[in-house]
Amino acid sequence: MTSSAGADRETFANPVRFPDLRAPALMSRRGWWLVVLNLLIPGSAQLLAGNRRLGRFGVVVTFSFWALGIIAATTAAVSRPIVVSLLANVVTLSVLQGVLVFLIVVWTLLTIDTLRLVQLVRIPIRMRAITAGLAIVALAATTMSAGYGATVAQVGRETLQQLFSGGHYREPTAGRYNILLLGGDAGPDRQGLRPDSISVLSVDATTGATAIIGIPRNFERATFAKGSALFGPFPRGYNCGDECLINYLYTYAQEHPDLYPESTAAGSDPGIEATRDAVSGVTGLVLHYFVLVDMQGFAQLIDSLGGITVTVPNRIAIAPITARKPYFWLNAGSQRMTGATALWYARSRYNTTDYERMARQRQVQEAMLTEFAPANVLGKFQDVAKAGAQVVKTDVPSAMLSQFIDLAAKAKTQPMTRLELVPGVVDTVYPKYPVIHALVQRAIGADGSANH
Repeated sequence: MTSSAGADRETFANPVRFPDLRAPALMSRRGWWLVVLNLLIPGSAQLLAGNRRLGRFGVVVTFSFWALGIIAATTAAVSRPIVVSLLANVVTLSVLQGVLVFLIVVWTLLTIDTLRLVQLVRIPIRMRAITAGLAIVALAATTMSAGYGATVAQVGRETLQQLFSGGHYREPTAGRYNILLLGGDAGPDRQGLRPDSISVLSVDATTGATAIIGIPRNFERATFAKGSALFGPFPRGYNCGDECLINYLYTYAQEHPDLYPESTAAGSDPGIEATRDAVSGVTGLVLHYFVLVDMQGFAQLIDSLGGITVTVPNRIAIAPITARKPYFWLNAGSQRMTGATALWYARSRYNTTDYERMARQRQVQEAMLTEFAPANVLGKFQDVAKAGAQVVKTDVPSAMLSQFIDLAAKAKTQPMTRLELVPGVVDTVYPKYPVIHALVQRAIGADGSANH
């Protein structure tokens, strides 16, 4: 009798920890409270009704995770480059992945223990499935979110290691970073890879003001600076006796790897380095880094983004230059393109000029940049990262990523200056380099004339 009275007093004082097992309605309400508390603050159910030591551990882990999230959000609001720099670091991503996996384990154990504390057998039958179902759904929601975060961290780490393992930090020249952008085309109608799209992206290292300089693939008589590996065989510029197009230099250097013996170890290759030297001579700019996109493979990258939207200026026939008739037509106007369609639009040579194709390639590049909005990329991160690692080669080091991402954000807030070195602007067969260099300097604002 005394024992029963003591138990009743404990139940009255703390019905959550010492419930009246003979009251199904009370046990049902108690079960709901414990499940909801476990969802809101993992560990709180144990503090109220179970092992307090386990509960304190769970609550500390939960609050610590929340605190880190608040600190990260505050830091991002105040100084986004710091957060970007951390997330672009392999070590940080490894730690983040480990933390998220640890959270999944802790939250799973706490949910299982909460269901034990609920004592489902004491709850009315009609409520047992609902209570257990709520706990399982809550667990799935939290663990799936953390699991996705861990997967993104892993994929991001692997992509960083695969894409940005080479290269070295370089200081800007005259306050600017100049990046060689190559669209390599090794399609079935080609012998080997040749860069069909050649551009220089020049970015102000402080403001992010950007100029893009386009060089036609059929630009002739590229010049080389003294000290360049190609200055020896071509001291008066690339003149091979016939049409000596600038994009042929890629194949030439691949056939003469002794010209750039250390290029592969540096994350590049002889063809890229020869093209870099040629483009540097043509523009008069120091080229700090390169980015090579395999045009034959970038269709997968576009598909991973869900396609791109391109405004087609005029109805265009799609086919290679050797086709007897068009494969298909693209009508003028806004077109949502799959990767395969965008690749054809960028590559088509049927009844068109190289300069018109250059313009189409620029359209595709800019459309891809538009689709690379953070929300779009994050939602499809695994596919985007996998495709990007397969079709992109670069010597941009991971140490530079945070700075370039910050500059890219600044660049989106201001207009981009464009200079196409095409006939009508310059002579592409017998180029006058003082004229070209002056145009380039004006485009990048070195003479104070560009928009910033």
